[in-house]
Amino acid sequence: MRGYQEESEVFGMLVPADLKGIFVAIVTPFTQEDEVDTEGLRKLVDFYLRNGIHGIMTTGGNGEFPHLLPEERKMVLEQVIDAVRGRIPVIACTTGCSVKETIIYTKHAENAGADAAIIVQPYYFKLPPEQIFRYYEAIADSTEIPIVVYNNPGYTKNPIPPKLMTRILKIKNVIGLKQSEYDISQTIEIIRTMGDQVSIMTGIDSQLFPALCIGARGIFSTAACVIPKQMVELYETFKRGDVRKALEIHMKLQAINRFFEYDPGYVAPCKEALKLMGLPAGHVRPPLPALSSEERVQLKEALVNLGVLKD
Repeated sequence: MRGYQEESEVFGMLVPADLKGIFVAIVTPFTQEDEVDTEGLRKLVDFYLRNGIHGIMTTGGNGEFPHLLPEERKMVLEQVIDAVRGRIPVIACTTGCSVKETIIYTKHAENAGADAAIIVQPYYFKLPPEQIFRYYEAIADSTEIPIVVYNNPGYTKNPIPPKLMTRILKIKNVIGLKQSEYDISQTIEIIRTMGDQVSIMTGIDSQLFPALCIGARGIFSTAACVIPKQMVELYETFKRGDVRKALEIHMKLQAINRFFEYDPGYVAPCKEALKLMGLPAGHVRPPLPALSSEERVQLKEALVNLGVLKD
């Protein structure tokens, strides 16, 4: 049985207590021919394992899921699960635009051996709150896999305020929340209301330290793609009780975190940083823009200043 599953009642099923630490939102590397680079993907998994990452999330926004073909999304998850070999949890983003599509991806994740599915609220159409609740309810009723709700109102334009979120988090199979809501007061209210019933994780790198201070259990992180060792150090320093040192680390990392809150997209800075570090990443798929020459220079300077790259 996997070490992280010791508190689970069923083999292979995550419970809220398992969902903690630094989960890297892994990129989807591409070859020059615009195919998924499966060898590169495995190299990235090895890099994160060697640097102490606590879990991996596949095919999220940082994995460019809106630009992946269905068979590519499934292949990425299968490759990561095979490369991890049960050493840490693998959580699959199974978001679709409809209930039907999301259920298809979620059932695939369950059958492929993912430890949980993470699902963002519906996007494109503006929906009333009850339809958002029913979306998650329908998915949970169609599968046994643990579910993490992914609240990303900035990209979906369908906000989930604390009262509605509390209802959703009480649906069967739901074990946690990735909260990518910049209003941290909403996160405080959800943690106050839910307590230890579910695991609340932030999805915003610049909020990791304050999120831990209010009771969040970790992060689904873009920055950890590039600086996994430093993100793990921040988390573990905080958990040891050295809050002042953790704050120092957090403040130091803000110089690089700003690139991962980049508009119009955080994927390009992440992939460019990986390439500068000699790791596989490839390009971003259009219509996502690549970095400008000036942005590349600024990114490299930030990595040098952090000691990730040599000058």
